[in-house]
Amino acid sequence: MSVVVPAIDEAGALAALLADLQAQQAVALQVIIADGGSDDDTPAVARRHGAEIVHSAAGRGAQMNAGAAAARGDWLCFLHADSRLTHPNQLADAVAHLRDSGTARVAGHFALRFVRTTAGRRRFYRHLEAKSATGRRYTINGDQGLVLPAAFFAELGGFDTRLPFLEDQRMAAAIERAGAWRLCPHRLATSARRFEREGERARYLLMALIMAMHIVELDAFFARAPGVYARQRDTGRLALTPYFRLLRQLWRDCGLRAGLRVAWRIAGVALTQSWQLFFAVDVLLEPVLGRGRRLATRLHDRFLWRLIQHPPGQALLMVCLLFLVFGPLQLWCRLREKSFSNRP
Repeated sequence: MSVVVPAIDEAGALAALLADLQAQQAVALQVIIADGGSDDDTPAVARRHGAEIVHSAAGRGAQMNAGAAAARGDWLCFLHADSRLTHPNQLADAVAHLRDSGTARVAGHFALRFVRTTAGRRRFYRHLEAKSATGRRYTINGDQGLVLPAAFFAELGGFDTRLPFLEDQRMAAAIERAGAWRLCPHRLATSARRFEREGERARYLLMALIMAMHIVELDAFFARAPGVYARQRDTGRLALTPYFRLLRQLWRDCGLRAGLRVAWRIAGVALTQSWQLFFAVDVLLEPVLGRGRRLATRLHDRFLWRLIQHPPGQALLMVCLLFLVFGPLQLWCRLREKSFSNRP
């Protein structure tokens, strides 16, 4: 297996992952660090742990494609630099699990476990961890890792590099169209540092906004907000007001009719995610009902989904989303940003 890790200024996090990879059993590994122009000791850390280094333009998709081009393994595994393996046979078990699927067009991901440095927000992280195990559409992200045959990766054409981010979502969609996803054994630990530094609710809200703009292909949003996903080293408390200001400007630029068409499409996508509200209830009740019992989600999938998916429901949701985006959410963002801007 060839393990590709894209990195920019990740000397602090990378050593632990490389030690985990060195401890893996029952699998022969080629470890490749795809460096996007680090100014710190990332290359030196990689060399000390016996990893190969390839250099690339910045951007996870471009870096991972460069790493894959240097790979010699029959299997590829893509991991983020702040990931941690939780079992000594994790990669070998992933390959065995995918081989048992009976198809060569298969890819695997891991459920997450967040590594945190601050207390609080337990329900928030418990929800994210549980959702990472569902494998539902739009829930598979790059921080969950990606394991697949090298031949399948080549067939897919590598990662999409049109944007310096969202390569994971485009790859997930390509895999879903051409093959199948499988949840691999053992959890993958990942750092909660971006959530903690930027603010959990603000980061989650911006992620939802990014996904909405991506799904409805509103490229003007990304063209006019190039810093929508900052490098880890550049992150701080996240201000959302500029993005809502951009949404208002885009609405004015495209006109009422076109704006309503975009809002209608976003509401349609949001309806396909209606299960998440019921899933959140299940996660909330886990301490009472036990882990893994998804009674509300099953109720949604078996009965309620058909009642929700219709034009009147989509119209109602569109109105609610417009009210939230251009009303209470903006007020919450302004109050939040005012509070942390006044801190010493």
